[in-house]
Amino acid sequence: MHVRWVEGGEKFSARWRSESGAPPPAEIVVVDDGLTADEAHRLANADKAMLWRGDFQNARQLIKAVTRRADRSGRRHAPKSPVEAFYLHRQRQARRARLLGKLLVPMETGYVVPLRRAPDVREACLAAYGPDSEPTVVSLREMLGVIGAHEWRINGVEVPGLDGRIHPHYGVFAPVRGEYVELVARAPLPSRELAFDIGTGVLAAVLAARGVESVVATDLDPRALDCARDNLDRLGFGDRVRLERTDVFPTGRAPLVVCNPPWLPAKPTSPIEHAVYDPGNRMLKAFLDRLGKHLAPGGEGWLVLSDLAEHLGLRSRDELLGAFDAAGLSIVDRLDTRPCHPRASDPDDPLHAARGVEVTSLWRLAVG
Repeated sequence: MHVRWVEGGEKFSARWRSESGAPPPAEIVVVDDGLTADEAHRLANADKAMLWRGDFQNARQLIKAVTRRADRSGRRHAPKSPVEAFYLHRQRQARRARLLGKLLVPMETGYVVPLRRAPDVREACLAAYGPDSEPTVVSLREMLGVIGAHEWRINGVEVPGLDGRIHPHYGVFAPVRGEYVELVARAPLPSRELAFDIGTGVLAAVLAARGVESVVATDLDPRALDCARDNLDRLGFGDRVRLERTDVFPTGRAPLVVCNPPWLPAKPTSPIEHAVYDPGNRMLKAFLDRLGKHLAPGGEGWLVLSDLAEHLGLRSRDELLGAFDAAGLSIVDRLDTRPCHPRASDPDDPLHAARGVEVTSLWRLAVG
C-alpha cells in the first residue's frame, strides 16, 4: 500500500508502513515546526494525517503535547463498574493511538530519516522490518516504538527467576512482569526428562536452566520463535530446546506442559497485544481442553494465569474452575504471588482498583 500527498505543487507517493495494520491515511498535509500542538490535535481529530518536515526532536515534543491533549479530552465520566472501567480504558487507548498515529515521518530508501536532528534508525528499522527497497512513510509513534524496542534488544531485560537477561525483539512481548517467571522457577518439577512450553517466551529458558533435559517450545508467531532462538542461544540452552511453529501443542506427550496464555479475554488491536489479549479465552480453552491428550501418565500441566480478568469482570473464578472440570483436570496445587510492577501501586492508573488486588497463580493440574 502507498500513500500520496501534494508538496510544493508536486505529487509524491511512498510505501505505507504500519505494524498495527492501520490503513493508509486518506488525506495528508505537510507540516513543520510552525505547527502548534492545538492545531495538530485539531487536524488529527479531523482525520487528517500530518507529514512532518521540521526538526525531528521538535516532532517528539509535539507528540508529547498532543498526547496530553488526547488524554484530557478522553476523560468524559467516571466508570460505574470494573468492567466498564476496562472498556473505557481500551476505548481511550484506541482513540489515543489513532490520534497519535496521524503524525508521520518520511524515510528514504535504506531507512534514512531526512529530517534535522533525526537519529540514525537504520539498524533499528532493519531489525524490526527487514530489508527495504523504496521510500516509506511511518507514524512517528511507531518509529519511536521501533527505536525503544531496539534499545531493549541491545541492553536486555534482567529476569530474576532466570538469573540472566532476555533480549526482546521488536513486536515480541518482553518479560517485564517477573513474578510469573519466578513461579515457574520455584514450582516442584514432576520430571526433568521432557517439557513442553506452549506459546514460547522466557519460560523455555527457565525450564532449561532448572535442568530439564529437553524442551519443545511452540508458537505461531515467527517473530516470537526468532526471538526465542536468539535468547536461548545467548543463554547456552539452544541445544536443549527445540522450537516448533504450531498452534498450541506439538505432537506427543510430556510429563510437564507449561502454558502462560494471554491473561485477558478481549480483542487485541495490534500484533504485540496478542500476548495480552485472548479473544473468547481461545488459547486458554484450547490448552485446557487438549492438555490431557499431551500429558504423560502422572504428568502435570502448569497454567500460569493472573486473576486480573476476574477483578475486571471479564471472567469469573467459577468459569475457570468449570473449564478445569470440563477438561477432566484436577488441581494438584496452586502457587500464588502478587505483582510488583509500578502500575500495581499507582492510584492514577485507570484500572487501579483491579490491579491493587491482582494475584498471579501457577495452577498445577493433572488428569483425573
